[in-house]
Amino acid sequence: MTDEEIRAIVFHTTDTVATAIADIAEGDHIALTGKEENEIVVARQPIPFGHKIALRAIEHGEDVRKYGEVIGRVTKRIERGAYAHIHSIESLRGRGDLMD
Repeated sequence: MTDEEIRAIVFHTTDTVATAIADIAEGDHIALTGKEENEIVVARQPIPFGHKIALRAIEHGEDVRKYGEVIGRVTKRIERGAYAHIHSIESLRGRGDLMD
């Protein structure tokens, strides 16, 4: 693969994570498709196909956005370029304990 090859897609301009459309290795420079500008994110860890990479630092307790929608909440800070998954995000969907 070439350096800065498009390997992640951003679905909405408000998203805080992108989805890997190929396996990503630690240190890869990832070009993003779906962004208005040409943005590059450097992967901090390996990220498997179909999983999420943080587009910016996301603080503990902050909502995670994908598809322009909130998909979860951060349980520990996620650095820009880090693998964002169940080890750092809790789902908010179908949670009876979070109902008003």
